[in-house]
Amino acid sequence: MPLVHSSNSTADLFDTPDAPLPGWMAAFEAWLADSHARGHLPQRSSQQAYREIWTVLVKWAVAEQPPVTLDTLGAADLQAFLRSRTGAGAVDAELSPRYVWRLLHLVDRVLAHHARRHGLAPSGAARAVLESRPEWRYANAALNDTLPEHLSALQARRLVDHLSGFRPRPGRSGRTTPANDWQSLRNVAAVALQLGAGLTPGEVRTMRLEHVVVDGGRRPGQPWKLVVPADGSTPARETPLAGWSAQVLQHWLQVRAQAGIAGAQLFPSTRSGKPWGKVAQYGAAKAVLEAAGLPPEVVSGGSFRLRHTFALRQLRRGHAPEQVMRWLGLVDPAVMARYQRVVPAPVDDLA
Repeated sequence: MPLVHSSNSTADLFDTPDAPLPGWMAAFEAWLADSHARGHLPQRSSQQAYREIWTVLVKWAVAEQPPVTLDTLGAADLQAFLRSRTGAGAVDAELSPRYVWRLLHLVDRVLAHHARRHGLAPSGAARAVLESRPEWRYANAALNDTLPEHLSALQARRLVDHLSGFRPRPGRSGRTTPANDWQSLRNVAAVALQLGAGLTPGEVRTMRLEHVVVDGGRRPGQPWKLVVPADGSTPARETPLAGWSAQVLQHWLQVRAQAGIAGAQLFPSTRSGKPWGKVAQYGAAKAVLEAAGLPPEVVSGGSFRLRHTFALRQLRRGHAPEQVMRWLGLVDPAVMARYQRVVPAPVDDLA
């Protein structure tokens, strides 16, 4: 289905030789075309609705003195635009929280897409404005839709520091060797993949050596992504590894080989290669969280929140929600919407 293009809705913005902001509409159309190509926004009515919302913002930006450009748009500009709509004779004049939510999410997506295309740092302007008013931030959420539990910035950093301590560093070895307790390193590496690659506890137990991708990475011999097979409820996918977790995994693979551990399981329960049991893996993850100094309520809650923290980190770094969905193997957009409600909150950069 071809994309819808309005005939004259934006012509008045660019009908003078020194029109200042043609890049606004170019960025929007590039985002819309990419979204449509990936199967999103298939309906003409949805495409046109987003174009009309964007055009209202562009007309305001053009009229400002000096004009607001796409690359300089900040939180203060967005707040000024929202204030300017009060009492205006326009379709969005009432400034309903739902409208503001839709506008700010559109701005965030277009700016993120524009930044990726041009190698720019992602903008947090729209997310900052969305965070400033609870009625805007939660306008698209059901009252009984609980937010995903995740680590705070301090907790995430503490856990990353703890896990990273097991990887060898220049001038010293890691905390474990093949001769003393390879299982402790296995436990740490498994938790690292939950936080650093977004794996579920079940995926950790079923991962095989063949699912670790080493070739093609930036650093020879170091894993850089995982191939996660389909499990009946989620599709097969590939997910990237955070740099620190890749180093922990690399160390585990070396120790695993040196210890002569048999079998194809990435994280076996015995030297003979027996698969890791659910109860044993659950207890091992809790022990790692406790050793990292995380509070009892986090430890007792299990390790699934590590996957939630991974998802939030990726969104925080400007990755498109559709991309994060693929990395997580999600098929329900409502799940990603829950993550997007949390994105404006502080989530530590775990790279």
